[in-house]
Amino acid sequence: MPAYGELFILVNPAGKRSLRRLLEGQDIHGTDGVIPAETLAACGFGVEVHTLQGKPYRIMKPTLYDLVRGVKRQTQILYPKDIGYICMRLGVGNGTRIIEAGSGSGSLTVALSWLSGERGHVYTYEARQEFYDLCRQNLAWAGVGHNVTQYLRDIQAGFEQTDADALFLDLRTPWDYLPQATAALKPGGALAFLLPTTDQVSLLLKGMETGPFDAIEVEEILMRAWKPVADRLRPHDRMIAHTGFLIFARLQERSFDFESLKPLGTRERKQRKALDERLGRIENEEKDDLHCGDTSIA
Repeated sequence: MPAYGELFILVNPAGKRSLRRLLEGQDIHGTDGVIPAETLAACGFGVEVHTLQGKPYRIMKPTLYDLVRGVKRQTQILYPKDIGYICMRLGVGNGTRIIEAGSGSGSLTVALSWLSGERGHVYTYEARQEFYDLCRQNLAWAGVGHNVTQYLRDIQAGFEQTDADALFLDLRTPWDYLPQATAALKPGGALAFLLPTTDQVSLLLKGMETGPFDAIEVEEILMRAWKPVADRLRPHDRMIAHTGFLIFARLQERSFDFESLKPLGTRERKQRKALDERLGRIENEEKDDLHCGDTSIA
């Protein structure tokens, strides 16, 4: 049964769900009547309760999915379909030490706190005061955050952590912060990024070409619900399609010996040649810059 101070879900016969907090002495008022607080406190989850006017409601226990969807938002939040996959790819579990930047409305922060458990810890960085405050409020509202440390600052100067297990960047230009990210992670640590456009993904991939990164993948998740009617099973007319590109990688020391032994097909050889040519141009440009900067007189 919901205890006073806990969140619970009320579901009416039309299927409308309402996420509420049970407070002592504060009855639930709605168009179908009043449900006394003491009545809710005496009922268990998974049962029906009636308003004083006789209308039935069902009581459900919120899951992490419900909490993520219920946070107050001032920014574009991550959807549960993305959050679940991100947490699995980053290996988030009880004992994980993970860094997040930026916090935004805190939907991912709520999930990271929930999943990291008593032995884990979440370090979340946000540069804007209003989002920092909103994330803190949402953590408290969801009943998590005991294992979260918030930082109100830009990450240009780097992170305070140097041995994190995983790191997630939700920033407009993550390629500008790759050195800071590598300095904060353990060797072999997992990284993830969220970007909305293909141009940004391309710039990030180019930024990672010469860094200590491996197992790079670019993915997106599309989710289509089906109508749960046994004799007329069909998809819903609408779906949650593209919400962002997810980029995953591992912090990995790289060597020519390892790279040279990778089997390459015709397409991969062409890609490797184009990459080598581009990197060669980068090296030449750097040499030219050094030469131009040398103003000494022989």
